[in-house]
Amino acid sequence: MNAVAPLVMTFSASDPTGGAGMQADALTISALGAHPLTVLTGLTAQNTVGVDWFEPLSEEAIGRQLNTLLADVHRIGAVKAGVLGSVGAVSVLAGLLRHSAYAQLPLVLDPVMASGRGDRFGQKAVFEAMQTELFGHCTLLTPNWPEAKALSGKRTERAAADYFLKAGCQAVLIKGEHKQTAQVVNTLYLPDGERIEMPCARLPGQFHGSGCTLASACAVGLARGLSVTDAVALGLEFTWGALSHAIVVGQGQLIPDRMHLMQTLHAKGGSHD
Repeated sequence: MNAVAPLVMTFSASDPTGGAGMQADALTISALGAHPLTVLTGLTAQNTVGVDWFEPLSEEAIGRQLNTLLADVHRIGAVKAGVLGSVGAVSVLAGLLRHSAYAQLPLVLDPVMASGRGDRFGQKAVFEAMQTELFGHCTLLTPNWPEAKALSGKRTERAAADYFLKAGCQAVLIKGEHKQTAQVVNTLYLPDGERIEMPCARLPGQFHGSGCTLASACAVGLARGLSVTDAVALGLEFTWGALSHAIVVGQGQLIPDRMHLMQTLHAKGGSHD
């Protein structure tokens, strides 16, 4: 057997549309040649318009998923966390990262606070627990600007980034899709004060699951041994490609096509040239 594909573990909620959450994570990780290990944190009733219902899983249910996986699977390359939804989910993930065998695992944390429509994923206590229990283990934090502002209480990107870095995050990528700029300017902040702007063309339309796609792609890069900067570059390139090939599934937001590269190969008869 050839076991060379990196294993990327994702903590996320389910999305029936396949646009965001666990389904988006699994598609992205697979499309980039890694293998997803999934720990479900919650159930949703949602479509491309919005979220009608969210039910976090119990700490016991999340812990049993994780422990059963770890009893069998030991070679994990990185962890991506999206919607955690409960203090219990935060505690389970923090417990994994405190374990000596997994303390060095790269963690990409996408602090999803609400859907694009504004439907919230968790109460204030969840995000407070995230800051106290996970930021110290976080390799890369990927908030959009509204999330960065809400979590940090700061009024500027630089101040928010400094807040997260001082709280223990090793790097912070503040996404720029919510800012009124001609291009989407994503900015990576590193502990040495370095600030790297990574702009990309702004695409028409609104998308469901772009943040999940980006964070998962960055986690694959880290699992492959890339630097944070190179992993972010990979994630942004992959995400922009998926968004530029987005598909219509419902009557709301477009869904990124994470498998567009494979479809291009099929259209060429499977050639890798």
